[in-house]
Amino acid sequence: MGFKTNSDDDEAVSEINVTPLVDVMLVLVIILLVTAPLLTQSVNVALPKTASTIPDTEKQPMQLGIDAQGGITLNKNSLADLAALETTLKNELALNPEIVVHVYADQAINYGKVAEVMATVQHAGISKLAFVTMEK
Repeated sequence: MGFKTNSDDDEAVSEINVTPLVDVMLVLVIILLVTAPLLTQSVNVALPKTASTIPDTEKQPMQLGIDAQGGITLNKNSLADLAALETTLKNELALNPEIVVHVYADQAINYGKVAEVMATVQHAGISKLAFVTMEK
């Protein structure tokens, strides 16, 4: 315990009693060890069988590609310049207001060209823009 045996010393005990802390930590470790296997078990359920469905192609994001030479493609269709890109994106936005654009930019392309394309996409009225990268 934390009692002093010298009665002629009237100083306060300045040491922290860590025994209750160790007790609480051991209880928490035991609880963790008991509950961890329960979290990894799955429930066996017989799922119903249905007919296969075709994914909605209208909700697919548009693929905007910029190659190393600065060429622009939209859904694998080559575009002449940024004005053609903006016109095409405005037409697509009129058909689908929830449009999303994924940018596939070559790593060798100048950042200025990517910034121009991003500004064109934003000027067309599209706010949902994402960059696609490859994992190392």
